[in-house]
Amino acid sequence: MLSVALKGAFVSGSLIVAIGSQNAFLLKSGLKNNYVMLVATICFMGDILLISTGVLGVGVLLQQAPVLTEILTLIGIAFLCWYGWLSAKSAWRGQSHLDIDHSEVSRNWVKVVMMTLAMTFLNPHVYLDTIVVLGGITSSLNFEEKRWFLVGALSASAIWFYGVAYIAKKLIPLFANPKTWQVLDSVIAVIMFSIAAGLGKTLVSSF
Repeated sequence: MLSVALKGAFVSGSLIVAIGSQNAFLLKSGLKNNYVMLVATICFMGDILLISTGVLGVGVLLQQAPVLTEILTLIGIAFLCWYGWLSAKSAWRGQSHLDIDHSEVSRNWVKVVMMTLAMTFLNPHVYLDTIVVLGGITSSLNFEEKRWFLVGALSASAIWFYGVAYIAKKLIPLFANPKTWQVLDSVIAVIMFSIAAGLGKTLVSSF
């Protein structure tokens, strides 16, 4: 069963590592030292819910509900464009995100939680990767094999999210320079708009 767990870790890790909206938000939270462990934990809890749902067979329901998929896609496009615009505006202003009032940050943990939940659950790619793809890969496994696959997949998720949170905090001195933040915000904006464009193309081709 160890080979099944390793397969789960490899497949899940390959899907998670791809730079997307959730990872970009986690990295930015770590660089701002803004509840990064809380963000990582919410991301991981989201994976527990979604990956478990896919591996244990509920992913088939999403495949049979194209209208739901299209609605999720539209919501995701709107959200990604909004966040991409915020990042582009931040890059244009060129202000270091480390120059913030930490007393204000301490009062905004609810906002951080809501943004993390949005990044986790408003991106249709998350459902496609964790529920449809992983659900399809594990559809031929028996229940015991699915459990081991799930252990491997969730282990990879935990290592990635908490690893990014730890590494990001180590990079804080580098991002004391506003120019570095401009580059990161520009990259994040491009990523958000690119994902939104890809989703839009997929949505149009489905009609």
